[in-house]
Amino acid sequence: MNDFTSNALARLVADLGDIPVVTDPRVVRRRSRDFFWYSPILNEQLDGKSADLIVAPRDEAEVVRVAAACARHRIPITVRAGGTGNYGQAVPLQGGVLLDITALTGIEWFKPGVVRVGAGAKLNAIDTELQPLGWELRMHPSTKRTATVGGFVAGGSGGIGSITYGGLREPGNILAARVVTVEEAPRIIELRGDAAQKINRAYGTTGIITALEMPLSPAWKWIDVVVAFDDFVEAAAVGYEVALADGIVKKLLAPITAPLPSYFGALKPYCPDGKSILIAMIAEPSLESFRSLLGGRGAVTLEMPTDDSPGQVPLYEYSWNHTTLQVLKSDRSVTYLQCLYPHDRLMGKVVEMRELFPDEVLQHLEFIRFNGRVACSGLPVVRYTSADRLNEIIRMHEERGVYIANPHVFTVEDGSRYKRADADQLGFKHEADPYGLLNPGKMRSFVSGRT
Repeated sequence: MNDFTSNALARLVADLGDIPVVTDPRVVRRRSRDFFWYSPILNEQLDGKSADLIVAPRDEAEVVRVAAACARHRIPITVRAGGTGNYGQAVPLQGGVLLDITALTGIEWFKPGVVRVGAGAKLNAIDTELQPLGWELRMHPSTKRTATVGGFVAGGSGGIGSITYGGLREPGNILAARVVTVEEAPRIIELRGDAAQKINRAYGTTGIITALEMPLSPAWKWIDVVVAFDDFVEAAAVGYEVALADGIVKKLLAPITAPLPSYFGALKPYCPDGKSILIAMIAEPSLESFRSLLGGRGAVTLEMPTDDSPGQVPLYEYSWNHTTLQVLKSDRSVTYLQCLYPHDRLMGKVVEMRELFPDEVLQHLEFIRFNGRVACSGLPVVRYTSADRLNEIIRMHEERGVYIANPHVFTVEDGSRYKRADADQLGFKHEADPYGLLNPGKMRSFVSGRT
């Protein structure tokens, strides 16, 4: 039962004036979902959760008006952008307003190495504008073509590009964030440097992000490469060698075990039956060095420039969380985990996990930098039988030093076991959201002291 009344909603809508509002229940329900159905546990817990209406401010001034009205009437507000999350980050648990910030687009300014952009701007649109100038975003999720920069920072962690730059948690990967508080007289706060971590992967619980300042990297001509191997461990070992080769400029290195590539749709012709693969994005000037390092190991089945224009399926859409999605298109009985392999025992732990779960946990790795060292994120596809067995699999990983960021929970604290803890997100929530109206239920440690 929600704590507000239909009369409160009516008064809220009246206060909003000409700000666009959507009340059609079918549209509101559809927009209140994300990809939480990757998890059979979340699918049961979040199914049917929905906002009461959608509000779509057109600029920051309208965001401030919405925040003030929600605070005045004590209506929950859940910020929503592309809706590409996997853990119910932007699914309203207590109804209220779904705040659609996708109209907050456009590059405010650009200079070599840095861009200031509206939080609702799509990642692909940002790169499309900047690449002709020789620059691009340092990293992006596999949902780049539909995800927004604000959603990525609020609900993501890293992705394609993290092999070079680490995740969003690393110092320097978020330069600044502009945030609106939810109070009867909202404030606009500029968080710079490490303070910007207060909104990173906080699921929109610590303020409404309206703009971000992000670092850029040189825009290389990227080449999509697929290498097929008889043995997954060899594919992983080669990928690890490339990851350690600092002179080879790369953006993606993902070993994927057979039979997962057999589900890969348009990529399937480049995935020989029964073979494990290494998929990579290599800067064109480094391609010769990459081939030399392969040294005849594996068979290169694809080598072509990255193309993420409309109608194309870029290689990165078979990596990170998209790997699981490719399988789920055909088999809805599986789910996945998110693992962090220790940098100092990486290949040994990969072999150990493979031997421990030979058929139940199908390995998919993503090489990344973590705290300045080459490490590995695992996003294995799991043959799901029960919640108890899934929790047992998680426990067995962690007992052996492979850490889990649990994608089967929807709270900030429980789903981010290896995130940076420097930023006081809980303390900042008390400052930016004193009534606890922002995405309530997602930060379980928060207790509002105000009514």
